[in-house]
Amino acid sequence: MKALRGAAALRNLREQPLWKLLAAHRAPVIVALLQSLFVEGEKTLAASVLTERLTRDLELLRSTGEDLAQTPQAAIAEWLAQGWLARRLRPGASEEEYELSADALNGIRFITGALRPRTTATESRLSLVISQLTQLADETDSNPTTRLESLKAERARIARQIEAVERNGVKALADDRAIERAREAISLAEELTTDFRSVRDEFDRLNRGLRQSLMESEGSRGDVLEALFAGVDLIGESDAGRTFNAFWRLLTDAEQAAALLEALEAITSRPFARALEPRERKFLLGLTNVLLDEGRGVHDVLQNFGRSLRSFVQSREFLEQRRLHSLLKQATQAALATKEMVRPNQGVGYSLTQTSSRIRSISQWVLYDPSTRVVDASMHAAEEAELDLETVSEMVRQSEIDFRTLKANVRKVLDQQQQASVSEVLALFPAEQGLGSVVGYVALGARHGEVTQSIEKVSWQGSDGVDRSARVPTVYFIREKYHELME
Repeated sequence: MKALRGAAALRNLREQPLWKLLAAHRAPVIVALLQSLFVEGEKTLAASVLTERLTRDLELLRSTGEDLAQTPQAAIAEWLAQGWLARRLRPGASEEEYELSADALNGIRFITGALRPRTTATESRLSLVISQLTQLADETDSNPTTRLESLKAERARIARQIEAVERNGVKALADDRAIERAREAISLAEELTTDFRSVRDEFDRLNRGLRQSLMESEGSRGDVLEALFAGVDLIGESDAGRTFNAFWRLLTDAEQAAALLEALEAITSRPFARALEPRERKFLLGLTNVLLDEGRGVHDVLQNFGRSLRSFVQSREFLEQRRLHSLLKQATQAALATKEMVRPNQGVGYSLTQTSSRIRSISQWVLYDPSTRVVDASMHAAEEAELDLETVSEMVRQSEIDFRTLKANVRKVLDQQQQASVSEVLALFPAEQGLGSVVGYVALGARHGEVTQSIEKVSWQGSDGVDRSARVPTVYFIREKYHELME
């Protein structure tokens, strides 16, 4: 019977997120990604930030040969479905936030703990067990006589320690044992964060259970509804609520918080603390803030659940959902009543049009990238254009070309040689007006030079510093017509 019960319990555990994570086909990659994203970095990530970082990590893993065909959005959806991630939308937030579930956090801690196995029973763990059992025995003893004897024995032990210190001084704990105890405390403190998330998950289940009770309560006002209108905090009065409230009072106690902070500062300043890993020292220094942040998150959830439940009951939403629940219940009862009279494949003469819609998480949306539909607007180098004399004449009429400077440039060239083409003049005098200067030289050549039937290529640099070229009629300026250029 014990084996049967054990097998049933383990079979049920195997369907839980923790076992599914450890037994996943790509568990090493999944655990490494979850640890990199959440455990070693921020505890909570916005949807956009998570998608961006996961995209980068997946690309890095693929570059090393990992066969990962999933998109980041598909991976996040799978992790949600498996229960390894929790998704929440905080009041007033613009997008959803993701964090590790309690089961996933336990699984990752189990795996990382196996990488650094504890080979022996440590002295600190044994001392902790003895201390806890001794304290439990004393605090549960209702006999005044034995309780007084225990207190007197404790007082005598403290007196002996005071005497020993006064006589021989203080003997500090050895470094190896101090490091061992510090790491044991770090391990316990890390488990507290998992406990916080477990409590928050318990509040979530309790909230859903209370809403379900409201839907199924008979009569105009059920027990849950009566308690709510009477001002009873059903969630706060639950076992999880009372446990957390007691822990929260202890955590926010000024004296306790000051003592904890003082102890952490003293420990991290000791010489043995330098032997701890940087991650461990950082965790100790920020332990108070970590615990307060985790506790504050659970406290806020607790308060929001209480307010939302009361608001739900006092609004029309409760009445509508209760009416819908009643109709569904009636339909189910009617179907069960007719199952013996109507065969499953028997026609009933009624056609029901079913409607459906595809539900997708907003975190799976991607921003529209305009660059994917942009028409190629790049400019290619055009072929050299041909300018005939008629085109040149028309451009001259529509422009203001500095012919005075162009004529002076031509005269300077003819002072050195008998004849010169447009390209030769441009080689000595840059086109200050760009294409306008080229057009002006061609126009001057047609009027005061000799025009041939051939075509020549001319080049110049525009005012924007870009080199350009064109094919123009070959014209020559000759010294015989030098006087015409004096006008």
